[in-house]
Amino acid sequence: MPDSFTTHLLSITTGQTETVTDLTVDCEHFLARAAHGRDGLLHVFVPHATAGIAVLETGAGSDEDLLAALKDLLPADDRWRHRHGHPGHGRDHVLPALVPPHATLPVIGGRLELGTWQSVCLVDTNVDNADRQVRLSFLG
Repeated sequence: MPDSFTTHLLSITTGQTETVTDLTVDCEHFLARAAHGRDGLLHVFVPHATAGIAVLETGAGSDEDLLAALKDLLPADDRWRHRHGHPGHGRDHVLPALVPPHATLPVIGGRLELGTWQSVCLVDTNVDNADRQVRLSFLG
């Protein structure tokens, strides 16, 4: 079986606001090319110090709730020792401790096995860097 698509790099533009970007369709398209109907694992990794990967419901307010909770837990103020970038940018560097930069998900028969309301999302609170990469890797 061809393995030329066992890894793929997505380029995502998140914009100038804190955001939760649904990557589920991108993951499904990647698996359609890479998994060839096999069982395995999809590993999703964001190689940035200020972004994370979350599995959560989107479209019903949970994504906005997550961003609101992160604002409560990690206020964008001057308490952070890491001080370059916009005011409060130090919080963005703490984000991956709460929303890890990776997720490993089951693939059955070449299809992503998520719960009914689960989506794979990029969580980005860093408004200084709108250009993100996400690496998708399939291990069969």
